[in-house]
Amino acid sequence: MNTNASHDITRIFLTILVIAALIVGSLWTLLPFVGALIWATTLVVATWPLLSWLQRRFRDSRTLAVIVLTVAVLLIFITPILLTASALIDAAHRAPAVVRDFVAEGISPPPAWVAGIPVVGARIAERWQAVSAVGPDALIEMLQPFLRSASAWILSITGDLGALLLHILLTVVLVAILYAQGETAARGVLAFARRLGGTRGEETAQLAGKSVRSVALGVVVTALVQSLLAGLGLWVCGVPHAAVLTAVIFVCGVAQLGPLPVLLLAIGWLYWSGSSGWGTALLIWSIPVVALDNILRPMLIRRGVELPMLLIIAGVIGGLIAFGVLGLFIGPVILAATYTLLQAWIAEYTTQATGAS
Repeated sequence: MNTNASHDITRIFLTILVIAALIVGSLWTLLPFVGALIWATTLVVATWPLLSWLQRRFRDSRTLAVIVLTVAVLLIFITPILLTASALIDAAHRAPAVVRDFVAEGISPPPAWVAGIPVVGARIAERWQAVSAVGPDALIEMLQPFLRSASAWILSITGDLGALLLHILLTVVLVAILYAQGETAARGVLAFARRLGGTRGEETAQLAGKSVRSVALGVVVTALVQSLLAGLGLWVCGVPHAAVLTAVIFVCGVAQLGPLPVLLLAIGWLYWSGSSGWGTALLIWSIPVVALDNILRPMLIRRGVELPMLLIIAGVIGGLIAFGVLGLFIGPVILAATYTLLQAWIAEYTTQATGAS
């Protein structure tokens, strides 16, 4: 009896060891594709209703619907990145001439209204006056550290462009595969969840899909609306390269940085170039545009999934901090699954306690 038990323990241990080695080896092999696979899954889950709608419009032609939606995803991803890279390369080429002209002309003394800004106006005016009083040589010396840092940053961004484009192309290929085989993949995920947790596991998997779709809808639509409104303000106020800046604002919106960094730079450029009236107009226009994400995004996310709003917001912000941009979707899914399982566990205990009493 003891020998048989020892053999059983050894067999079980070796079986677990082999399974663990297979899992680790599989994950290690798929590691280069994990980021692209997560992005592709997120995009497919978020846009699956649109694929179904296109398939109905094309008389149940899945192939044509997949081609149209895949091309649309490719354009949506590639266009903003190419515009941003083009703007960075153009800025890098023109930076030396701009700096030479800037140094040759010098900095004019601060306008009178700067000193009237509450709290910080006097300090800004004093610093501005000190910078405008120095000569060109001193100004060049002051700007050199910033120029070196800016040049290094631009070179690093443009140097990684090829790897980023390759990653995007891989994501688009996986998107096309998942569009074509989405039902099979969904059945496999639901079967695996059902095998792990029964009906509760299947419901958790479905809730995870709804969470991804809701967060994607809230994030992307909010970024699109904000970028369009901000781009309209930039175009009306005469800011150059408004289309490129609009694409950058959209990327920043998806990354949860919002339109504020680009709008602040545009407002500062308008004031510096002497168009203080347009700068003030853009500043006033920017206030509701920047605040829009606090209203529109929670409303859109809340429409698709019945979860506490605090939980959704915590998942979006916490996931962004912990996992980067992918955390926008991973965070809410993790919290949604945990919340659902915890709620079911508590409800099961309450039901058992009530029945026992």
